[in-house]
Amino acid sequence: MKIAIIGAGNMGGAIAEALLQAGGHTVSVSNRSEGKLEHFAQLGASVTTDNCVAAATADLVIIAVKPWLVENVLGELVSNVDCSRKTIVSVAAATKGEQLCQWAGEGSQILTAIPNTAIALGASMTFLVPVRATEETTQQVKALFDTMGQTMVTDEAHLAAGTALASCGIAYALRYVRAATEGGVQLGFRASEAQAIVAQTIRGAAALLNHDGAHAEAEIDKVTTPGGLTIRGLNAMEEAGFTNAVIQGLVKTLPPAPPL
Repeated sequence: MKIAIIGAGNMGGAIAEALLQAGGHTVSVSNRSEGKLEHFAQLGASVTTDNCVAAATADLVIIAVKPWLVENVLGELVSNVDCSRKTIVSVAAATKGEQLCQWAGEGSQILTAIPNTAIALGASMTFLVPVRATEETTQQVKALFDTMGQTMVTDEAHLAAGTALASCGIAYALRYVRAATEGGVQLGFRASEAQAIVAQTIRGAAALLNHDGAHAEAEIDKVTTPGGLTIRGLNAMEEAGFTNAVIQGLVKTLPPAPPL
């Protein structure tokens, strides 16, 4: 597949790195400033400062610019490139599907994808919304993003919640790592040792949940023996508001509800 990535910022760059490392695709990267392009050229991408040049021969165009730039980028492409047979994927958060359809004009198939920054390492949790796309195209795009992690096809109404859980969730998970690392230092480990211990523990916890039928509470029960240390620690965390703090953090991430 010929893929053009418009925008080499944090997300566009992460997607480009993942695709180039996986191989099997022809990747073009466009960015207005040349400074960020040299890295991707060294990885094997075609690079340009002209969005239309990048998109001209692409089958799939990934729009990875700031949300307020999406309209201008799509307008530029539609005016200069035949987009009628291309698939356009926007990874710009908070850009509505109906806006994308309006800006992209007729013909092209359009999807919204919201990955997280772990996509650069092939470990993203990505949400995919078919805005104006066939089932076949949706599955093709899903298969592409599945090579860079795990992908869930959903609807636009769930994107904000998905962003809270998976995109903002990266920061929330790493804040736990930082807190647990500080606790490890207080318990007597060096900071680097404590972080390595916590990171591997999280890998193990995730691996346990990846088994079919696994449930977080059931796995917790396996290590909370009656009168044991784990239940004391869990109860102390709950007394300090652990679960409520996590839930409230996720809820606060959502945009405010419109007035009635």
